[in-house]
Amino acid sequence: MSDESASANANAESLRKIALQEALAKLPADDSKRFVTLFTHGSLSVELYAPRGVDPQKPHTQDEVYIVTTGHGEYVCEGVRQKFEPGDFLFAAAGESHWFERFSDDFAVWVLFYGPEGGEKQ
Repeated sequence: MSDESASANANAESLRKIALQEALAKLPADDSKRFVTLFTHGSLSVELYAPRGVDPQKPHTQDEVYIVTTGHGEYVCEGVRQKFEPGDFLFAAAGESHWFERFSDDFAVWVLFYGPEGGEKQ
């Protein structure tokens, strides 16, 4: 477990609120690593993700929810392209190819990974 994850785990019991501005302040300055893990509990892991320029992500092993906090752009998941804006909910099942394109400079999303490796079974 990384130091970042251990810190998130240590705070899981007492943490009940994460303010967006505080989360944004914790993002690494390095443009190649524009996410921070803020909370974990069981299979749930909560991150803030704010890519710059290009979104380099690959499919993940857990189901994933995005909630757009700031910015706008396009979300591509399994070949389907959709515009997004603040407040939108986006989903990618485990293993699905997905990424963000044409996003604004202020783009950031809450990311919630959850469930078993390989995703939930319907």
